Amino acid sequence: MSTGQHKTAFRFNSRSSAHTERLLMPGTSSVAKPFDSTSRHHSNSPQVYDLYADLFSKPSEQAVTASSGTDKSEALPVQAAPAPAPRSPKTLAETGLTLGQLSELVLKTLYVQGILIGGDIAKSIRLPFGIINESLQALRDQKLVEVASGDLVGRVSYRFALTEVGRGRARDSFENCRYVGPAPVPIEQYVEHCRLQHVTGTACTPTALRAAFKEFVIRPAMLAELGPAVCSGKSIFVYGPPGNGKTVIAKGLGRFLNMFGGEIYVPYAILAENSIVTVFDPGIHRTTDDADLSQRGMVSTSTEKSSYLVNEGPVDLRWRRIKRPVVITGGELTLEMLELQYSKTANFYSAPLHIKANGGVFLIDDFGRQIVRPKDLLNRWIVPLEEGVDYLTLNTGRKFMLPFEQLIIFSTNLDPKDLVDDAFLRRIKHKIRIDPPTRDLYTVIFQMACRQRAILYNESCVDGLFGKYYDLGRTPRSSDPRDLLEMAVSICRFHEQPVVLTEELIDECARRFFGDI
Repeated sequence: MSTGQHKTAFRFNSRSSAHTERLLMPGTSSVAKPFDSTSRHHSNSPQVYDLYADLFSKPSEQAVTASSGTDKSEALPVQAAPAPAPRSPKTLAETGLTLGQLSELVLKTLYVQGILIGGDIAKSIRLPFGIINESLQALRDQKLVEVASGDLVGRVSYRFALTEVGRGRARDSFENCRYVGPAPVPIEQYVEHCRLQHVTGTACTPTALRAAFKEFVIRPAMLAELGPAVCSGKSIFVYGPPGNGKTVIAKGLGRFLNMFGGEIYVPYAILAENSIVTVFDPGIHRTTDDADLSQRGMVSTSTEKSSYLVNEGPVDLRWRRIKRPVVITGGELTLEMLELQYSKTANFYSAPLHIKANGGVFLIDDFGRQIVRPKDLLNRWIVPLEEGVDYLTLNTGRKFMLPFEQLIIFSTNLDPKDLVDDAFLRRIKHKIRIDPPTRDLYTVIFQMACRQRAILYNESCVDGLFGKYYDLGRTPRSSDPRDLLEMAVSICRFHEQPVVLTEELIDECARRFFGDI
Protein backbone atom coordinates (compact mmCIF):
# COMPACT_ATOMS: atom_id res chain seq x y z
CA MET A 1 0.00 0.00 0.00
CA SER A 2 1.47 3.33 -0.95
CA THR A 3 1.93 5.89 1.73
CA GLY A 4 -0.31 8.36 -0.07
CA GLN A 5 -3.29 6.05 0.08
CA HIS A 6 -5.76 5.94 2.91
CA LYS A 7 -4.82 3.04 5.17
CA THR A 8 -7.41 0.42 5.99
CA ALA A 9 -7.87 -0.77 9.54
CA PHE A 10 -8.77 -4.33 10.49
CA ARG A 11 -12.42 -5.16 9.88
CA PHE A 12 -15.02 -7.02 11.88
CA ASN A 13 -18.53 -8.35 11.53
CA SER A 14 -20.72 -6.38 13.90
CA ARG A 15 -23.52 -8.31 15.55
CA SER A 16 -26.70 -6.75 16.82
CA SER A 17 -30.29 -7.84 17.33
CA ALA A 18 -33.01 -7.02 14.86
CA HIS A 19 -34.96 -4.95 17.36
CA THR A 20 -32.03 -2.77 18.38
CA GLU A 21 -31.25 -1.37 14.95
CA ARG A 22 -34.69 0.03 14.05
CA LEU A 23 -33.36 3.57 13.92
CA LEU A 24 -34.51 5.89 11.14
CA MET A 25 -31.21 7.74 11.03
CA PRO A 26 -28.86 9.07 8.38
CA GLY A 27 -26.24 6.59 7.15
CA THR A 28 -23.21 6.17 9.37
CA SER A 29 -20.00 7.76 8.26
CA SER A 30 -17.84 5.76 5.88
CA VAL A 31 -14.76 7.69 6.89
CA ALA A 32 -13.90 5.88 10.05
CA LYS A 33 -12.73 2.29 9.91
CA PRO A 34 -13.13 -0.02 12.86
CA PHE A 35 -10.44 -2.16 14.40
CA ASP A 36 -10.79 -5.77 15.42
CA SER A 37 -7.98 -7.61 17.15
CA THR A 38 -9.31 -10.97 15.98
CA SER A 39 -9.21 -10.41 12.22
CA ARG A 40 -6.25 -10.97 9.90
CA HIS A 41 -4.99 -10.02 6.47
CA HIS A 42 -4.57 -13.08 4.30
CA SER A 43 -2.26 -13.97 1.44
CA ASN A 44 -1.48 -17.44 0.12
CA SER A 45 -1.59 -19.01 3.56
CA PRO A 46 -4.33 -19.01 6.21
CA GLN A 47 -1.71 -18.14 8.83
CA VAL A 48 -0.39 -14.98 7.17
CA TYR A 49 -0.46 -11.84 9.30
CA ASP A 50 0.07 -8.34 7.98
CA LEU A 51 3.40 -7.24 9.42
CA TYR A 52 3.27 -3.68 8.18
CA ALA A 53 6.15 -1.85 9.82
CA ASP A 54 6.36 -4.06 12.86
CA LEU A 55 9.27 -2.39 14.64
CA PHE A 56 11.32 -5.56 14.61
CA SER A 57 14.29 -5.77 16.90
CA LYS A 58 17.65 -7.41 16.50
CA PRO A 59 17.83 -11.12 17.36
CA SER A 60 20.14 -10.34 20.26
CA GLU A 61 17.53 -8.12 21.91
CA GLN A 62 14.93 -9.54 24.25
CA ALA A 63 11.98 -9.11 21.97
CA VAL A 64 8.58 -10.70 21.74
CA THR A 65 7.87 -12.61 18.51
CA ALA A 66 4.77 -13.91 16.88
CA SER A 67 5.97 -17.48 17.10
CA SER A 68 6.96 -17.52 20.73
CA GLY A 69 4.30 -15.23 22.17
CA THR A 70 4.77 -13.96 25.68
CA ASP A 71 7.29 -15.50 28.04
CA LYS A 72 5.72 -18.64 29.54
CA SER A 73 7.06 -17.61 32.93
CA GLU A 74 4.92 -14.48 32.80
CA ALA A 75 1.30 -14.72 33.80
CA LEU A 76 -1.02 -13.32 31.17
CA PRO A 77 -2.44 -10.00 32.41
CA VAL A 78 -6.04 -10.11 33.52
CA GLN A 79 -8.51 -8.03 31.55
CA ALA A 80 -9.79 -5.04 33.46
CA ALA A 81 -13.31 -5.29 34.85
CA PRO A 82 -16.01 -3.72 32.68
CA ALA A 83 -16.99 -0.16 33.41
CA PRO A 84 -19.94 0.17 35.82
CA ALA A 85 -23.14 -0.62 33.94
CA PRO A 86 -25.76 2.14 33.70
CA ARG A 87 -28.56 1.16 36.07
CA SER A 88 -31.96 0.47 34.62
CA PRO A 89 -34.38 3.29 35.52
CA LYS A 90 -37.24 2.36 37.81
CA THR A 91 -39.29 5.51 37.28
CA LEU A 92 -39.86 8.02 34.53
CA ALA A 93 -37.89 10.60 36.50
CA GLU A 94 -34.83 8.32 36.52
CA THR A 95 -34.85 8.17 32.70
CA GLY A 96 -34.20 11.91 32.60
CA LEU A 97 -37.05 12.32 30.10
CA THR A 98 -40.36 14.10 30.46
CA LEU A 99 -43.69 12.36 29.92
CA GLY A 100 -44.14 14.45 26.78
CA GLN A 101 -40.80 13.40 25.30
CA LEU A 102 -41.47 9.74 25.98
CA SER A 103 -45.03 9.96 24.62
CA GLU A 104 -43.78 11.46 21.36
CA LEU A 105 -41.37 8.54 20.96
CA VAL A 106 -44.19 6.04 21.65
CA LEU A 107 -46.41 7.74 19.06
CA LYS A 108 -43.64 7.65 16.42
CA THR A 109 -42.91 4.01 17.19
CA LEU A 110 -46.54 3.04 16.60
CA TYR A 111 -46.68 5.29 13.52
CA VAL A 112 -43.69 3.54 11.93
CA GLN A 113 -44.24 -0.04 13.09
CA GLY A 114 -48.03 -0.23 13.23
CA ILE A 115 -50.02 -2.13 15.86
CA LEU A 116 -47.71 -3.40 18.61
CA ILE A 117 -48.09 -5.27 21.86
CA GLY A 118 -46.94 -3.42 24.95
CA GLY A 119 -43.86 -5.61 25.37
CA ASP A 120 -42.65 -4.85 21.84
CA ILE A 121 -43.05 -1.11 22.39
CA ALA A 122 -40.86 -1.45 25.48
CA LYS A 123 -38.30 -3.45 23.49
CA SER A 124 -38.12 -0.87 20.72
CA ILE A 125 -37.77 2.06 23.12
CA ARG A 126 -35.50 0.07 25.49
CA LEU A 127 -37.23 1.07 28.70
CA PRO A 128 -39.08 -1.10 31.25
CA PHE A 129 -42.73 -1.60 30.41
CA GLY A 130 -43.74 -0.09 33.74
CA ILE A 131 -42.39 3.25 32.51
CA ILE A 132 -43.79 2.83 29.00
CA ASN A 133 -47.16 2.07 30.56
CA GLU A 134 -47.30 5.57 32.07
CA SER A 135 -47.05 7.03 28.59
CA LEU A 136 -49.58 4.60 27.12
CA GLN A 137 -52.10 5.47 29.82
CA ALA A 138 -51.63 9.20 29.20
CA LEU A 139 -51.96 8.73 25.44
CA ARG A 140 -55.07 6.63 25.91
CA ASP A 141 -56.61 9.30 28.16
CA GLN A 142 -55.97 11.81 25.36
CA LYS A 143 -57.63 9.40 22.89
CA LEU A 144 -54.43 9.19 20.84
CA VAL A 145 -53.94 5.46 21.45
CA GLU A 146 -56.45 2.65 21.78
CA VAL A 147 -56.26 -1.02 22.80
CA ALA A 148 -56.88 -3.17 19.73
CA SER A 149 -57.00 -6.44 21.67
CA GLY A 150 -55.86 -7.94 24.95
CA ASP A 151 -54.52 -11.06 26.58
CA LEU A 152 -54.72 -12.59 30.03
CA VAL A 153 -51.01 -11.88 30.55
CA GLY A 154 -51.82 -8.24 31.27
CA ARG A 155 -51.22 -4.81 29.71
CA VAL A 156 -47.76 -5.83 28.55
CA SER A 157 -49.56 -8.20 26.13
CA TYR A 158 -52.23 -5.73 24.97
CA ARG A 159 -52.16 -4.63 21.35
CA PHE A 160 -51.93 -0.87 21.04
CA ALA A 161 -52.85 1.13 17.95
CA LEU A 162 -53.07 4.78 17.02
CA THR A 163 -56.47 6.42 16.77
CA GLU A 164 -57.20 8.71 13.84
CA VAL A 165 -56.34 11.73 15.98
CA GLY A 166 -53.27 9.94 17.27
CA ARG A 167 -52.09 9.20 13.74
CA GLY A 168 -52.23 12.88 12.91
CA ARG A 169 -50.30 13.78 16.07
CA ALA A 170 -47.75 11.04 15.37
CA ARG A 171 -47.30 12.26 11.79
CA ASP A 172 -46.54 15.75 13.05
CA SER A 173 -44.05 14.41 15.60
CA PHE A 174 -42.39 12.25 12.95
CA GLU A 175 -41.99 15.18 10.58
CA ASN A 176 -40.54 17.26 13.40
CA CYS A 177 -37.92 14.58 14.20
CA ARG A 178 -37.74 11.22 12.41
CA TYR A 179 -35.69 9.47 15.04
CA VAL A 180 -37.36 6.20 16.10
CA GLY A 181 -35.62 3.70 18.33
CA PRO A 182 -34.16 3.43 21.83
CA ALA A 183 -35.01 6.38 24.05
CA PRO A 184 -32.17 8.92 24.23
CA VAL A 185 -30.03 9.32 27.33
CA PRO A 186 -29.91 12.85 28.79
CA ILE A 187 -26.56 14.49 28.21
CA GLU A 188 -25.97 14.80 31.95
CA GLN A 189 -26.11 11.01 32.37
CA TYR A 190 -23.81 10.51 29.38
CA VAL A 191 -21.21 12.94 30.72
CA GLU A 192 -21.29 11.31 34.15
CA HIS A 193 -20.78 7.84 32.71
CA CYS A 194 -17.95 8.91 30.38
CA ARG A 195 -15.97 9.99 33.44
CA LEU A 196 -16.29 6.46 34.84
CA GLN A 197 -14.75 4.76 31.81
CA HIS A 198 -12.01 7.11 30.60
CA VAL A 199 -8.80 5.77 29.08
CA THR A 200 -6.60 7.30 31.78
CA GLY A 201 -7.82 4.76 34.30
CA THR A 202 -6.68 1.79 32.20
CA ALA A 203 -3.92 -0.19 33.88
CA CYS A 204 -0.93 -0.66 31.55
CA THR A 205 2.09 -2.84 32.34
CA PRO A 206 5.01 -4.11 30.21
CA THR A 207 3.53 -7.61 30.32
CA ALA A 208 0.18 -6.39 29.02
CA LEU A 209 1.77 -4.40 26.21
CA ARG A 210 3.92 -7.35 25.19
CA ALA A 211 0.81 -9.51 25.04
CA ALA A 212 -0.96 -6.93 22.84
CA PHE A 213 2.01 -6.81 20.45
CA LYS A 214 2.69 -10.56 20.60
CA GLU A 215 2.34 -11.03 16.85
CA PHE A 216 5.16 -8.61 16.22
CA VAL A 217 8.77 -8.21 17.25
CA ILE A 218 9.05 -4.91 19.03
CA ARG A 219 12.02 -3.31 20.70
CA PRO A 220 11.75 -3.12 24.49
CA ALA A 221 12.77 0.54 24.22
CA MET A 222 9.65 1.20 22.14
CA LEU A 223 7.45 -0.47 24.75
CA ALA A 224 9.07 1.74 27.36
CA GLU A 225 7.94 4.80 25.38
CA LEU A 226 4.44 3.55 24.64
CA GLY A 227 3.60 2.39 28.16
CA PRO A 228 3.74 5.76 29.93
CA ALA A 229 1.83 7.34 27.05
CA VAL A 230 -1.03 4.88 27.53
CA CYS A 231 -0.97 5.29 31.31
CA SER A 232 -1.27 9.06 30.94
CA GLY A 233 -4.26 8.75 28.62
CA LYS A 234 -2.96 11.86 26.87
CA SER A 235 -2.18 12.61 23.24
CA ILE A 236 0.65 10.99 21.27
CA PHE A 237 2.51 12.36 18.27
CA VAL A 238 4.09 9.61 16.16
CA TYR A 239 6.36 10.69 13.33
CA GLY A 240 9.06 9.42 11.02
CA PRO A 241 9.62 8.18 7.45
CA PRO A 242 6.74 6.33 5.77
CA GLY A 243 6.35 2.58 5.96
CA ASN A 244 7.96 2.03 9.35
CA GLY A 245 5.14 1.30 11.76
CA LYS A 246 3.26 4.43 12.81
CA THR A 247 -0.15 3.00 11.96
CA VAL A 248 0.71 -0.37 13.49
CA ILE A 249 1.51 1.33 16.79
CA ALA A 250 -1.99 2.80 16.88
CA LYS A 251 -3.53 -0.55 16.01
CA GLY A 252 -1.39 -2.26 18.64
CA LEU A 253 -2.55 0.20 21.27
CA GLY A 254 -6.11 -0.42 20.13
CA ARG A 255 -5.53 -4.15 20.54
CA PHE A 256 -4.17 -3.50 24.03
CA LEU A 257 -7.34 -1.62 24.99
CA ASN A 258 -9.47 -4.35 23.39
CA MET A 259 -7.64 -7.10 25.29
CA PHE A 260 -7.03 -5.52 28.67
CA GLY A 261 -8.89 -2.22 28.81
CA GLY A 262 -12.19 -3.69 29.92
CA GLU A 263 -15.56 -3.16 28.28
CA ILE A 264 -17.38 0.15 28.28
CA TYR A 265 -20.91 1.34 27.56
CA VAL A 266 -22.14 3.67 24.84
CA PRO A 267 -25.71 4.99 24.45
CA TYR A 268 -27.72 4.63 21.28
CA ALA A 269 -28.48 8.34 21.43
CA ILE A 270 -28.25 11.31 23.76
CA LEU A 271 -30.60 14.24 24.31
CA ALA A 272 -28.85 17.62 24.25
CA GLU A 273 -30.71 20.94 24.25
CA ASN A 274 -33.89 19.04 23.33
CA SER A 275 -32.16 17.64 20.21
CA ILE A 276 -31.33 13.98 19.59
CA VAL A 277 -27.74 13.00 18.75
CA THR A 278 -27.05 9.37 17.83
CA VAL A 279 -23.81 7.98 19.27
CA PHE A 280 -23.83 4.19 18.87
CA ASP A 281 -22.47 3.24 15.45
CA PRO A 282 -22.45 -0.49 14.53
CA GLY A 283 -19.71 0.25 12.01
CA ILE A 284 -17.40 1.44 14.80
CA HIS A 285 -18.59 -0.04 18.06
CA ARG A 286 -18.01 -3.75 18.57
CA THR A 287 -20.76 -5.04 20.84
CA THR A 288 -20.16 -7.67 23.53
CA ASP A 289 -23.66 -7.96 25.01
CA ASP A 290 -25.49 -9.76 22.21
CA ALA A 291 -25.84 -13.03 24.15
CA ASP A 292 -27.10 -11.15 27.22
CA LEU A 293 -29.72 -9.32 25.17
CA SER A 294 -30.88 -12.57 23.61
CA GLN A 295 -31.34 -14.14 27.04
CA ARG A 296 -33.29 -11.11 28.18
CA GLY A 297 -35.80 -11.39 25.36
CA MET A 298 -34.51 -8.38 23.39
CA VAL A 299 -34.49 -10.20 20.05
CA SER A 300 -37.30 -11.54 17.91
CA THR A 301 -38.57 -14.97 18.88
CA SER A 302 -40.42 -17.70 17.01
CA THR A 303 -43.56 -17.46 19.14
CA GLU A 304 -45.49 -14.30 19.72
CA LYS A 305 -46.34 -15.08 23.33
CA SER A 306 -42.69 -15.44 24.37
CA SER A 307 -42.07 -11.91 23.16
CA TYR A 308 -44.35 -10.64 25.95
CA LEU A 309 -41.93 -11.82 28.59
CA VAL A 310 -39.18 -9.25 28.76
CA ASN A 311 -36.53 -9.76 31.43
CA GLU A 312 -35.83 -6.13 32.20
CA GLY A 313 -32.79 -6.79 34.36
CA PRO A 314 -30.52 -4.29 36.16
CA VAL A 315 -28.83 -2.66 33.13
CA ASP A 316 -30.24 0.33 31.26
CA LEU A 317 -30.94 -1.11 27.80
CA ARG A 318 -30.55 2.29 26.17
CA TRP A 319 -26.80 1.57 26.35
CA ARG A 320 -24.72 -1.07 24.57
CA ARG A 321 -21.69 -2.81 26.08
CA ILE A 322 -18.76 -2.65 23.67
CA LYS A 323 -15.04 -3.15 23.31
CA ARG A 324 -13.14 0.11 23.62
CA PRO A 325 -13.41 1.65 20.13
CA VAL A 326 -10.55 2.38 17.76
CA VAL A 327 -11.36 4.97 15.09
CA ILE A 328 -8.87 5.60 12.28
CA THR A 329 -9.20 8.42 9.79
CA GLY A 330 -6.71 9.82 7.32
CA GLY A 331 -6.27 12.30 4.50
CA GLU A 332 -10.01 12.67 3.91
CA LEU A 333 -10.58 14.24 7.35
CA THR A 334 -12.12 17.72 7.24
CA LEU A 335 -13.19 20.16 9.92
CA GLU A 336 -16.84 19.42 9.10
CA MET A 337 -16.32 15.79 10.11
CA LEU A 338 -15.40 16.94 13.60
CA GLU A 339 -18.76 18.63 14.07
CA LEU A 340 -22.27 17.29 14.55
CA GLN A 341 -23.62 15.67 11.39
CA TYR A 342 -27.09 17.10 10.88
CA SER A 343 -29.74 15.50 8.69
CA LYS A 344 -32.13 18.10 7.34
CA THR A 345 -34.72 15.51 6.35
CA ALA A 346 -34.59 13.51 9.60
CA ASN A 347 -33.98 16.56 11.82
CA PHE A 348 -31.59 14.92 14.25
CA TYR A 349 -27.83 14.59 14.53
CA SER A 350 -25.07 12.02 14.44
CA ALA A 351 -22.09 12.47 16.77
CA PRO A 352 -18.73 13.27 15.14
CA LEU A 353 -16.02 10.63 14.90
CA HIS A 354 -14.01 11.70 17.93
CA ILE A 355 -17.08 11.55 20.18
CA LYS A 356 -17.81 8.03 18.95
CA ALA A 357 -14.21 7.20 19.92
CA ASN A 358 -14.71 8.25 23.56
CA GLY A 359 -13.20 5.66 25.87
CA GLY A 360 -10.91 4.33 23.12
CA VAL A 361 -8.37 5.44 20.50
CA PHE A 362 -8.75 8.10 17.82
CA LEU A 363 -5.97 8.05 15.20
CA ILE A 364 -5.45 10.85 12.71
CA ASP A 365 -3.29 9.06 10.16
CA ASP A 366 -1.28 10.82 7.44
CA PHE A 367 -1.54 14.03 9.45
CA GLY A 368 -0.67 17.02 7.28
CA ARG A 369 -2.13 15.50 4.11
CA GLN A 370 -5.71 16.49 4.85
CA ILE A 371 -7.59 18.87 2.59
CA VAL A 372 -7.83 21.31 5.48
CA ARG A 373 -4.69 23.20 6.51
CA PRO A 374 -2.78 21.52 9.38
CA LYS A 375 -2.88 24.77 11.36
CA ASP A 376 -6.68 24.93 11.15
CA LEU A 377 -6.99 21.30 12.18
CA LEU A 378 -4.64 21.79 15.11
CA ASN A 379 -6.52 24.86 16.27
CA ARG A 380 -9.67 22.74 16.34
CA TRP A 381 -8.00 20.38 18.83
CA ILE A 382 -6.43 22.90 21.21
CA VAL A 383 -9.40 23.21 23.59
CA PRO A 384 -10.20 19.47 23.70
CA LEU A 385 -6.56 18.57 24.35
CA GLU A 386 -6.17 21.22 27.03
CA GLU A 387 -9.48 20.86 28.87
CA GLY A 388 -10.65 17.31 28.07
CA VAL A 389 -13.98 18.57 26.71
CA ASP A 390 -15.32 19.60 23.34
CA TYR A 391 -17.99 22.12 22.45
CA LEU A 392 -20.42 21.19 19.68
CA THR A 393 -22.88 23.48 17.93
CA LEU A 394 -26.44 22.61 16.99
CA ASN A 395 -28.11 23.79 13.82
CA THR A 396 -29.90 26.42 15.92
CA GLY A 397 -26.59 27.93 17.00
CA ARG A 398 -26.79 26.66 20.58
CA LYS A 399 -23.69 24.97 21.98
CA PHE A 400 -23.25 22.18 24.46
CA MET A 401 -20.27 20.43 26.02
CA LEU A 402 -19.28 16.76 25.70
CA PRO A 403 -16.35 14.85 27.23
CA PHE A 404 -13.22 14.35 25.15
CA GLU A 405 -12.11 11.08 26.76
CA GLN A 406 -9.85 9.16 24.39
CA LEU A 407 -6.25 8.41 23.52
CA ILE A 408 -5.69 10.59 20.48
CA ILE A 409 -2.77 9.80 18.17
CA PHE A 410 -1.39 12.06 15.45
CA SER A 411 0.64 10.11 12.91
CA THR A 412 2.67 11.74 10.12
CA ASN A 413 5.58 11.08 7.81
CA LEU A 414 6.12 14.79 7.23
CA ASP A 415 8.54 16.98 9.17
CA PRO A 416 6.74 18.01 12.40
CA LYS A 417 8.43 21.41 12.27
CA ASP A 418 6.53 22.15 9.07
CA LEU A 419 3.19 21.17 10.62
CA VAL A 420 2.99 22.31 14.23
CA ASP A 421 4.18 25.16 16.40
CA ASP A 422 5.49 25.10 19.94
CA ALA A 423 2.11 26.00 21.41
CA PHE A 424 0.58 22.84 19.98
CA LEU A 425 3.57 20.60 20.71
CA ARG A 426 3.32 21.64 24.35
CA ARG A 427 -0.15 20.08 24.44
CA ILE A 428 1.10 16.82 22.91
CA LYS A 429 2.57 15.09 25.93
CA HIS A 430 4.34 12.21 24.15
CA LYS A 431 6.38 12.41 20.94
CA ILE A 432 7.62 9.12 19.48
CA ARG A 433 9.87 8.91 16.42
CA ILE A 434 9.87 5.76 14.27
CA ASP A 435 13.07 5.37 12.25
CA PRO A 436 13.85 3.08 9.27
CA PRO A 437 15.18 -0.39 10.15
CA THR A 438 18.87 -1.19 10.18
CA ARG A 439 20.08 -4.05 8.00
CA ASP A 440 19.88 -6.47 10.91
CA LEU A 441 16.32 -5.45 11.65
CA TYR A 442 15.40 -5.60 7.99
CA THR A 443 16.77 -9.15 7.78
CA VAL A 444 14.64 -10.27 10.73
CA ILE A 445 11.57 -8.69 9.13
CA PHE A 446 12.27 -10.46 5.85
CA GLN A 447 12.79 -13.80 7.58
CA MET A 448 9.57 -13.57 9.55
CA ALA A 449 7.60 -12.41 6.52
CA CYS A 450 8.85 -15.51 4.69
CA ARG A 451 7.91 -17.83 7.55
CA GLN A 452 4.41 -16.45 7.76
CA ARG A 453 3.92 -16.96 4.04
CA ALA A 454 5.41 -20.47 4.07
CA ILE A 455 8.21 -19.32 1.78
CA LEU A 456 11.74 -20.63 2.19
CA TYR A 457 14.06 -17.74 3.12
CA ASN A 458 17.03 -17.05 0.84
CA GLU A 459 19.78 -14.90 2.35
CA SER A 460 21.07 -13.86 -1.08
CA CYS A 461 17.82 -12.00 -1.72
CA VAL A 462 18.44 -9.58 1.14
CA ASP A 463 22.11 -9.25 0.13
CA GLY A 464 21.01 -8.36 -3.37
CA LEU A 465 18.51 -5.75 -2.19
CA PHE A 466 21.11 -3.96 -0.11
CA GLY A 467 23.84 -4.26 -2.76
CA LYS A 468 21.70 -2.86 -5.58
CA TYR A 469 19.34 -0.51 -3.79
CA TYR A 470 19.66 0.26 -0.08
CA ASP A 471 23.46 0.66 0.01
CA LEU A 472 23.21 3.01 -2.97
CA GLY A 473 20.99 5.54 -1.24
CA ARG A 474 17.47 4.09 -1.10
CA THR A 475 16.10 4.08 2.45
CA PRO A 476 14.80 0.67 3.57
CA ARG A 477 11.30 0.50 5.01
CA SER A 478 9.87 -2.03 7.39
CA SER A 479 6.99 -2.61 4.97
CA ASP A 480 9.26 -3.45 2.00
CA PRO A 481 9.64 -7.21 2.74
CA ARG A 482 5.89 -7.68 2.86
CA ASP A 483 5.34 -5.76 -0.37
CA LEU A 484 8.17 -7.49 -2.24
CA LEU A 485 7.07 -10.96 -1.16
CA GLU A 486 3.46 -10.32 -2.14
CA MET A 487 4.70 -9.22 -5.56
CA ALA A 488 6.83 -12.36 -5.81
CA VAL A 489 3.81 -14.53 -5.00
CA SER A 490 1.79 -12.78 -7.72
CA ILE A 491 4.52 -13.28 -10.34
CA CYS A 492 4.88 -16.96 -9.52
CA ARG A 493 1.13 -17.47 -9.56
CA PHE A 494 0.88 -15.86 -12.99
CA HIS A 495 3.57 -18.16 -14.37
CA GLU A 496 1.99 -21.14 -12.59
CA GLN A 497 5.18 -21.79 -10.66
CA PRO A 498 5.79 -22.61 -6.99
CA VAL A 499 7.08 -19.69 -4.93
CA VAL A 500 10.82 -20.17 -4.72
CA LEU A 501 12.83 -17.12 -3.73
CA THR A 502 15.80 -16.39 -5.93
CA GLU A 503 17.92 -13.30 -6.24
CA GLU A 504 16.63 -12.88 -9.80
CA LEU A 505 12.96 -13.03 -8.70
CA ILE A 506 13.41 -10.51 -5.91
CA ASP A 507 15.41 -8.26 -8.24
CA GLU A 508 12.52 -8.30 -10.71
CA CYS A 509 10.11 -7.40 -7.91
CA ALA A 510 12.42 -4.62 -6.69
CA ARG A 511 12.78 -3.12 -10.18
CA ARG A 512 9.00 -2.92 -10.46
CA PHE A 513 8.40 -1.77 -6.91
CA PHE A 514 11.25 0.74 -6.67
CA GLY A 515 11.02 1.88 -10.28
CA ASP A 516 11.26 5.61 -10.91
CA ILE A 517 8.01 7.22 -12.01
